[in-house]
Amino acid sequence: MRRREFITLIGGVAGWPLAVGAAPASRSDKIHRIGMLRVGYPPPTFLAPFRKGLQELGLIEGQNIFMEYGIGRSVEDLPKLANDMIGLQVELLLASGTPAVIPAKNATASVPIVFVAAIDPIATGLVQSLSRPGGNITGLTALFTDLMGKRLEFLREAFPTISRVALLSHVNNPGHEQYLREAQRAAKSLGIELQTLAVRGPEEFEEAFRGARGVGAILQIDDAMLTAHRERLVELATRHKIPGIYGFREFVDAGGFMALGPSYSDLYHRAATYVDKILGGVKPADIPVEQPAKFEMIINLKVGKQLGITISPMLLARADEVIE
Repeated sequence: MRRREFITLIGGVAGWPLAVGAAPASRSDKIHRIGMLRVGYPPPTFLAPFRKGLQELGLIEGQNIFMEYGIGRSVEDLPKLANDMIGLQVELLLASGTPAVIPAKNATASVPIVFVAAIDPIATGLVQSLSRPGGNITGLTALFTDLMGKRLEFLREAFPTISRVALLSHVNNPGHEQYLREAQRAAKSLGIELQTLAVRGPEEFEEAFRGARGVGAILQIDDAMLTAHRERLVELATRHKIPGIYGFREFVDAGGFMALGPSYSDLYHRAATYVDKILGGVKPADIPVEQPAKFEMIINLKVGKQLGITISPMLLARADEVIE
């Protein structure tokens, strides 16, 4: 990607509202510059909690902290964007979403990296251990070992006779294989046949859904590229009359059926603490990687009715939020 295109992508986000207010007097007057690397613009439910967390710690965007946004249109853009961000001499790089983590790590061994991603940081070699990461990278993993199984269990509860489920996965996601293994193990224990729909980009969505005929539902991995195209994916699921269970509430807000996963708003709010500590002089190697502490289940009752789904009162009672 050319330099002009990179600046254009950054500028596309610069118009978002900035936090307002004066920094506490105890905060250093030093102006910090950090970067965010991601496929697709982060949903407001990610960015707003992150900015709020920074503000609570005295880091006010546009005053004593400035954000550079390296927003890729696809995973292939990320290595170049990561190198460009390092060239801008950012003090810290926030790898937002799983596909951004490896390109960020490959771009620098010295600039601190904070990730918020559904990835196993030990299995992928990002850190030595959760308690002592080592190196220049730490952050928050959204990966919860039993989450794919729980989503399948909720699908079985919503559709007691379901026998076949499609797994929509982004093959360029570093966590693809782990998601696949967990889903296959859970499907086997529940007596559900799992059909894998592996895509590399949005140009393959239509074909994937055409191949999902005869499935009772779609299970989707947590992925930044898929999230960036959530409206299209939800539209395809609706057109094919296939209810979906997702990892992000943003899919339900866009018209999806159900979501079960970590609260990404909470994760991004907590990520601000990592940024504050590192800018204050703490080394990433000494900041433990955190796992999800808050989960949420959301059901779109309106979508359920449109698809002719009768949702049991017991399942509705277990939801954190029901959209009517």
